[in-house]
Amino acid sequence: MSETTYDVVVIGSGPGGYVAAIRAAQLGLQVACIERETLGGICLNWGCIPTKALLKTAEVLDTMLHAKDYGILVGDVKPDFPAIISRSRGIADKVSKGIAFLFKKNKITSLAGTAKLAPRAGAWKPHQIEITSGTGKSVVSAKHVIIATGARARSLPGIDIDGDRIIEYRKAMTLEAQPKSLVVLGAGAIGCEFASFYRSLGTEVTIVEFMPRLVPNEDPEISKELQRAFEKRGIKALTDHKLTSAKNAGGKVTITAEPKAGGEAKTLEADALLVAVGVAPNTENLGLEHHQVPLNKAGFIEVDQDNKCGDNLWAIGDVIGRGLAHVASAEGVFVAEKIAGVHAERVRYDAIPACTYCHPEIASVGLTEEKAKAQSIPVKVGKFPFSALAKARAGGDTTGFVKVLWHAETGALVGAHMIGPAVTDLIAELTLAKTTEVNAESLVYTIHAHPTFAETIKGATEAALGHAIDL
Repeated sequence: MSETTYDVVVIGSGPGGYVAAIRAAQLGLQVACIERETLGGICLNWGCIPTKALLKTAEVLDTMLHAKDYGILVGDVKPDFPAIISRSRGIADKVSKGIAFLFKKNKITSLAGTAKLAPRAGAWKPHQIEITSGTGKSVVSAKHVIIATGARARSLPGIDIDGDRIIEYRKAMTLEAQPKSLVVLGAGAIGCEFASFYRSLGTEVTIVEFMPRLVPNEDPEISKELQRAFEKRGIKALTDHKLTSAKNAGGKVTITAEPKAGGEAKTLEADALLVAVGVAPNTENLGLEHHQVPLNKAGFIEVDQDNKCGDNLWAIGDVIGRGLAHVASAEGVFVAEKIAGVHAERVRYDAIPACTYCHPEIASVGLTEEKAKAQSIPVKVGKFPFSALAKARAGGDTTGFVKVLWHAETGALVGAHMIGPAVTDLIAELTLAKTTEVNAESLVYTIHAHPTFAETIKGATEAALGHAIDL
C-alpha cells in the first residue's frame, strides 16, 4: 500500500469539511480531503441546496397560481413533478462540481473512499488513515485530522424507514411520483420545509409533532403565526401527539398518533410518511475507539473549546451535534486557523442565525423572550407586522412580523425573531448587531432604504423604544 503524508487530512467534504480544507490550504498547509460519497456532503447534495431549489419551484408555482391577483392572466398551471425533481438534482450536481473546482484551485488532494483511523504508533507519530474504495485500500498519514463526517436521518423505535412508503429526506426529494397525501413526522426545519413544498404542489399534508407547537425551538409567537399560516394553506397539524405505529400497507402507509395527554388515538392513512425527527452522527467504523475519542449519550463526538477530541484530532459540524451548515463552516475556519497557528476567532455560539425556508420563512438569532425572562434579562420588546409594510403590500405577501428584544439597560440586542417574506436574508443585519456594538439607538437612527423589507427591523426597534412611526 502506498503512503502519503499531509499536514491536514479532513474526513468529510460537507460545509464544514470542505471549508476547513480550503482555509488550511490557504494558510500554506498540505491538505487532503476524504469523501465516501459526493463532494459537498449532505448539505450540498441532499440538504440545504437541493431543498431550496424545490422550495423556489414551490414559490414560483404559488405566484403563478395567484397571477390574477397581480393583473396577469395565465392558462392552466400545474406542476411537472419529474421535471421539478430533475431541476433540483441538476443544481446539486453543479454545486458539487464547484467544490471539485475549488479543491483543484487550492491544490487540495481529493480522495474518494471510506476513511478509518488506524491505531497510532506513538504520540510523536503522524496519524494514519486507511481509505477503502472500489479500487482497493490505501493509507495516508497526517499530522492533524479533522473529523467532519456529519450526520444522517434517524428514526424512532418501532418505525422502520423502508424507502418505499416510510421515507427520510433523501427519498422525499427523489420520489418518482408526487404523493397525493403525506404525513410528516416532526415539525422542525426539515419537516416544515417539506410540508410547505409538497402542499404547494397540491399534496394533502398532515404534520405530527410530539411537542406542543410547530418549530418548537423558535419563539412561541413565531410558532403560533406559522400554524395559522399553515392552516390557511390547508396544512393540518397534530401537535402534542406521539406517533405510536406506522405500517406499510402496500399502496398506503397506516399511521397511529396518540395525544400525549391521553384520549382517543387517531388513525391516518397516506401515500407516504416522511420521518423528520432529527439526525444521528456518522461515527461508526471511524476507528475512534483506537484514540479514546469521547462520545456523548447520543453518540456525538465531544470536543473541548478548541474543537479538539484527541491528540491532533479535531471534530466539527453535525458529528459533534452542532447542526446548521453555517456553524460547521465557521468551525472549519476556526480549526484550520488553530492548526496553522494564526489568530483564530472563536465561534460565537450565542449569535448563530437559524433559518427555516418554508412559506412563510422563519429566521431568528439570540434568546427568545421566554429565555430572556428566565435569565432575568430586562428587555424592551418591539414588533412590526409585514401588513404595515408598503413593500410587502406591493409584493402581495403580508404574512408575519419582525420581533426584536433589546436590553433595557445597555441597548444591546438580546434576540430577534422573524416570520414572513425575505426574513432568512434580513436576519443578517440583526446577527451583525448581535456580534458588534450596534445597539437599539444606533440601529433606529440608521437610514433604511424605502421601500424595503429591512424597514421592518427599523420599525420593530422604534416600537421597542416607544416611538413607532408607521404603527
